[in-house]
Amino acid sequence: MYSEIFDFLPPERIKINEPMKEHSSFKIGGPVDLMVLPESIEEIQRITHYCRKKDIPCFVFGLGSNILVRDKGIRGVAIKVGNNLKNISICNDTIFAEAGVRLAELSQAAADYSLSGLEFAEGIPGSLGGAVVMNAGAYGGEMKDVLKEVRAITPDGNLSSFKPEEMKLRYRGSIFQEEELIVVSALMQLHKERAEDIRARMQDFAKRRREKQPLEYPSAGSTFRRPAGFFVGPMIEEMGLKGFKVGGAEVSRKHAGFIINSGNATANEVLELIAIVKAKAKEHYGIELETEVKVVGEE
Repeated sequence: MYSEIFDFLPPERIKINEPMKEHSSFKIGGPVDLMVLPESIEEIQRITHYCRKKDIPCFVFGLGSNILVRDKGIRGVAIKVGNNLKNISICNDTIFAEAGVRLAELSQAAADYSLSGLEFAEGIPGSLGGAVVMNAGAYGGEMKDVLKEVRAITPDGNLSSFKPEEMKLRYRGSIFQEEELIVVSALMQLHKERAEDIRARMQDFAKRRREKQPLEYPSAGSTFRRPAGFFVGPMIEEMGLKGFKVGGAEVSRKHAGFIINSGNATANEVLELIAIVKAKAKEHYGIELETEVKVVGEE
């Protein structure tokens, strides 16, 4: 079934029945039938073309920082882009980077060249590709502010470029979520500023994260999207759910907007806890909470 993939990728970049919990910041998830680690855009195109031809399900992810993989795992092929496509080049006040670059590494590189605009990314887990797809942001900044051009593989296997007006960038969303597009690189427009001022802001953001977020536990970051007019953490706290647990899944005592893996949690436990929080929010506030975390895998 996967014979051609073994023909064009070396065996050290193919993993059979690989536990997805080893590739997820939640440390949760069953095995994927086949995981591949491409090191070029051409390899991604070749793998996705093969999967389409053979009608094999194909899931593409970066560093697994915003996904919850179900306990039965993923059928088909998982393409891990994070830590593989990781070239960065800087020219004047623009940065070109491939999708597998860690967002924190990118913000540090910008600071090294006295370029401002990515300070908000300091401490955000995950890859550039994932950040583009969900228009990641924090502390008043977001990817929308800096993106100049994004290259993505289209469903027919071609490489296309997208300008900002074509990306449909919005709060935690973009065209790359709506359509079967695989982000492979981005060009970002920044601006010159004193390096010490940039680093001071980065250190401030990192300090705030350490103090307010449960970084000591596995999680997928903020679990719920912020509804208009509300802050999720205080809202969940007011409902009396701070510290509430289902098995190893827990509403963080440090920040109620995070569901954490406090010890050997399963995906089913996390999903049950999410359902409880959503039901309470509907009951108390009449709000339909939406999750930021992408749930994938076999039910």
